[in-house]
Amino acid sequence: MIKIIIKTIKVSDKGQIAIPSEIRQKAGIEKGDDLILMQENGKIMIEKIQRISAKMSDDFKDLLKNSEKVAKKLWSNKKDEVWNSL
Repeated sequence: MIKIIIKTIKVSDKGQIAIPSEIRQKAGIEKGDDLILMQENGKIMIEKIQRISAKMSDDFKDLLKNSEKVAKKLWSNKKDEVWNSL
């Protein structure tokens, strides 16, 4: 079961907000963590950079694997051997 936590916060004069401790704990956010802030259509999402990096790494894993296959296919092309004899 997904439990949604809803808290009310205020924005300071400098545009700063404080993330409530319960939300920080559940999200695994600690002092000194780098966060990324994304906005789309009036909605804001905050996520730890480490999580985004891990997700992107997983997303690009298949792309990297497929690009290696294509590169091996191109490198093993016998027609290109002519360039090695020059």
